[in-house]
Amino acid sequence: MKTRKLPKLLYADSQGNIFDHPYLTMAGMSGDEAVLPESVELIPLPEDSRLFTIPDTPPLAWDERQGSFVTVSRVKEGRRSIAVQAVSAFMAPGYMRTLLPACDYSKKKVHLPLWSYTAVGWDEERECFVVAATRVDDNENWLPKNYDDRKLDPLVRRMVADFPENRLIEQLSRCAVDYHCFAAKNLFFRRWEAPIPTSPVCNSRCLGCISLQPSDCCPSNHERIPFVPTPEEIVELMLPHLLEAPDPIVSYGQGCEGDPIMQADTVAEATRRLKAGSSRGTVNFNSNGSMPERVRMLCDAGMDSMRFSMNSVQEGFYNAYYRPKGYRFADVVESVKAAKQKGLFTMINYLVSPGVTDSPAEVEALLRFIEETGVDMLQMRNLSIDPDFYNQRMGVHGKGIGMYRLLEQVKKAFPRIQYGYFNRTRERFYPSGFETGWPVKS
Repeated sequence: MKTRKLPKLLYADSQGNIFDHPYLTMAGMSGDEAVLPESVELIPLPEDSRLFTIPDTPPLAWDERQGSFVTVSRVKEGRRSIAVQAVSAFMAPGYMRTLLPACDYSKKKVHLPLWSYTAVGWDEERECFVVAATRVDDNENWLPKNYDDRKLDPLVRRMVADFPENRLIEQLSRCAVDYHCFAAKNLFFRRWEAPIPTSPVCNSRCLGCISLQPSDCCPSNHERIPFVPTPEEIVELMLPHLLEAPDPIVSYGQGCEGDPIMQADTVAEATRRLKAGSSRGTVNFNSNGSMPERVRMLCDAGMDSMRFSMNSVQEGFYNAYYRPKGYRFADVVESVKAAKQKGLFTMINYLVSPGVTDSPAEVEALLRFIEETGVDMLQMRNLSIDPDFYNQRMGVHGKGIGMYRLLEQVKKAFPRIQYGYFNRTRERFYPSGFETGWPVKS
């Protein structure tokens, strides 16, 4: 049987032009350790993905001749030698990265923006870019090809004109047009999942918060909603969506806000009215789950599903990232249990990073967590943050068991657990054959 060659190293010059190296092999990083990718985790770069450079940061590669990893600071081009920098992939949604870009982060001079960074190389045999990743969700609604801004603009103008007194439509029009939020665009396209931001405040101080960052860090991707919408404003926009949209979902808890659990009374009242007005659709609540009693109240108000965000199921890692204000890790665990006990489809928005998520201690803790909470789905979401900054703040040393191997272990222990990337309609909470739904068949 022919052995497939490992992909070639990619590097970029100072202008951002990308090249493959003539003989050095692609490497990845798990935690702070360089590793060679396994063949099972190398897939063609998904359509609608992007390639980034990591400025002034030299890549690491495997040198077969030396039998070791090497730092590639310069590359010869003819008679001259040029300084080079590492290349990373930002993947289309639905794919979980298994390795970080391999580079000498000690040379990095800038704090990287809030994107997720994935190891990428060039496969000579297949003549394509390849990434260290695996697909965890086959829902193609969220692919960029479905979001044509030329069609969006007149829809935004029309809906804003239809609701001149509704502050929420102003916020969501900005999210759709300025921030290119796909969920916000769905509201105007009247389809699929639409967002309901409600809270200008939060009781977490996440290192990778995309709506509020300290001035000495990387800029946030969004500006946070500055007001709390009324139940009337919420229902005015979201009830027509539930009544008319195909596969309708309306979701509290968005990137342009704090945490909706801080506005639980407003959310509960709006949800009761939505449920009274329509039997169609799915009402979902995304939250840090910091207040179990409010979670129970919201379940009773009519939520169909809840998704709780966690970067780790270990208290130390969780606290280091979320930096909670006025709540404890145990409160989050209690909220997950409460939602499941109330009969809701319960998900973890699992913010994953190779070397942290697949560390032996995290794997062991995750297996216990699934057993204790009965959670239905792990949404394997690539954490958008500077990977070196994150590893340092988490105190990471060494590598994990492998992200692909993590998924295998969890699925073997709990065949009922589902992997995913996106929220689901009620009709698809437990699709036929979900026990064998991963690996996703492309």
